[in-house]
Amino acid sequence: MTSTFTGPPGGFPAAAVPPAVTAQGVSKVYGSGDAAVHALRGVSVGFARGAFTAIMGPSGSGKSTLMHCLAGLDTVTSGRIVLGDAEITGMGDRQLTMLRRDRVGFVFQAFNLLPTLTAEQNILLPMELSGRKPDRAWFGQVVDVLGLRDRLKHRPSELSGGQQQRVACARAIVARPEVIFADEPTGNLDSRAGAEVLGFLRSSVREMGQTIVMVTHDPVAASYADRVVFLRDGETVSEIVQPTPDAVLDRLKSLGA
Repeated sequence: MTSTFTGPPGGFPAAAVPPAVTAQGVSKVYGSGDAAVHALRGVSVGFARGAFTAIMGPSGSGKSTLMHCLAGLDTVTSGRIVLGDAEITGMGDRQLTMLRRDRVGFVFQAFNLLPTLTAEQNILLPMELSGRKPDRAWFGQVVDVLGLRDRLKHRPSELSGGQQQRVACARAIVARPEVIFADEPTGNLDSRAGAEVLGFLRSSVREMGQTIVMVTHDPVAASYADRVVFLRDGETVSEIVQPTPDAVLDRLKSLGA
């Protein structure tokens, strides 16, 4: 795959630039009474614009719940979520759908590609649904960086797992969203394909000014980020700026992961 990415960060502290998305005192409770599960307990954290932030923590720490709330995929029980200049807490379903369509990109572990569409059609589908015309020069730059130029006419069943995830990455970034949320984006990939996807995500931050928030359990994947935020029992407990795999692993061990 052709890419100008040269390896895991460097980077800069996420706190150096204004946040692209912020959680303010966010709690999330599933169920009620004795059956209530407190997934998030008053979380306040910001995610910087033009930075790559990873969210980590032991199983059940609330990391995926936090990401889903930040992305408007789940509602909060209390607190506020602000994306750019918009408070999404309390938005109706139609407003949230439009926000996710126009201002947010997603990369999931399961790829979520439509099997009957080609790679190019999958990449452009969100823009087609929103009635926007793609910038063909930008589209070409993205597919070239991801090494997808000769795979655009192939359907997902004709692509490797790594290629399918790169298509998902292209779909997320080609619409120039304010934030890309990535949920275990390398979980179904081997180490080589995972490194290619992480390399692209990192270069999209450095070279294209993208903002990425990623949930992962993998210390190596987290080391591609500028900053790692750690959760335990539904609360933010610490963070690391300019992480290394060893530093992330040590922090996870201290949290009981």
